[in-house]
Amino acid sequence: MVKYNPELKAQVVGQFLNDKMSVVELAQKYRVSKRQIWYWIQRYRLGGIETLKRKANKRKFSTDFKLSVIDYYQTHDESLAAVATKYDILACQISVWRTGFNRDGIEALRSHQKGRPAKMKRKKKLTSSPEKQSEVERLRAELMQKNKALYETRLENDILKKSMALFGPSKDDVKHK
Repeated sequence: MVKYNPELKAQVVGQFLNDKMSVVELAQKYRVSKRQIWYWIQRYRLGGIETLKRKANKRKFSTDFKLSVIDYYQTHDESLAAVATKYDILACQISVWRTGFNRDGIEALRSHQKGRPAKMKRKKKLTSSPEKQSEVERLRAELMQKNKALYETRLENDILKKSMALFGPSKDDVKHK
């Protein structure tokens, strides 16, 4: 979708209203579709020059606001474009809200979580009490002590194997066989 700056929109609408140029001539001159020019002219007639300016993207609307817009549209004899201009929103948005409301009720107007759901739920970190923490610390210290003893035993075993390879079996080893 091409976005046009507000100055161009105002210039095109001004030439249509003041200079009495036709929509076909304006479409050829500015290389804009006739439908787009008619849309700008309609918005200008309904709401003035402010309606030609670009609005902020990603606006969020409350459920009450959506409901009031639908209620206003259904109770007053105005077009979607007129109601949209009054509330400063797009006409198609009102249509989407109205269709959803007629199909699913007020639940369709509530905000829902967007995006893809997470694959795995995040686990909460366990906050243990000081007693459990001291128990964990004690077990860690015990594990470190056992790992140190295992390391020393492996070193002694390696030394014995190397001495057997270098010097041969001792007299005590021969007697026991």
